[in-house]
Amino acid sequence: MNKNEAKDMETMTEQDENQPEKLTEETENDEFVDEVVEANEEEENSRENELEAQLAEANQRILRVQADYDNFRRRSREEKEAAAKYRSQSIIESLLPVLDNFERALVVEPESEETKSLLTGMDMVYRQLQDALKNEGVELIPTVGETFDPHRHQAVMQVEEEGYESNQIVEELQKGYQLKDRVIRPSMVKVNA
Repeated sequence: MNKNEAKDMETMTEQDENQPEKLTEETENDEFVDEVVEANEEEENSRENELEAQLAEANQRILRVQADYDNFRRRSREEKEAAAKYRSQSIIESLLPVLDNFERALVVEPESEETKSLLTGMDMVYRQLQDALKNEGVELIPTVGETFDPHRHQAVMQVEEEGYESNQIVEELQKGYQLKDRVIRPSMVKVNA
């Protein structure tokens, strides 16, 4: 063996001896890289989960705001409809005593021709007023023979009359009116006990 060959063998032996150290270092490096990669993945997953939670919360807030807005629009529409439906309520309430006075005046028996013609004119005006109120949705609340309804009738007397059932209206003392489905003035009635 010559010197060169001996050197090569010596180098190979040293390399073989250093080989386990290199393998250990490479394994440790690989493990370190794996740990770093896992840590990065966990951090990314954590951040991803956090972002998904924030997104879900933002979506919930958007849904709540949208529902609130839809409720607001519905309430506004209903209020406008109610305002339009009952816009004439205050004037009708003012006209009801006028209607009562017309009815009282028309009950009077005329004694002369002049009184008859005056009552005829008043009757025409009374009917015209009734038609105008009817066109606005005003209806007379039915009473005599009906069952007493505390939402539509006001009982001022209770009597015991034959021919009527218990809680049935016997007589109307003052007419009641409703505007569409809302009672403007309840009927004053006598109710059978």
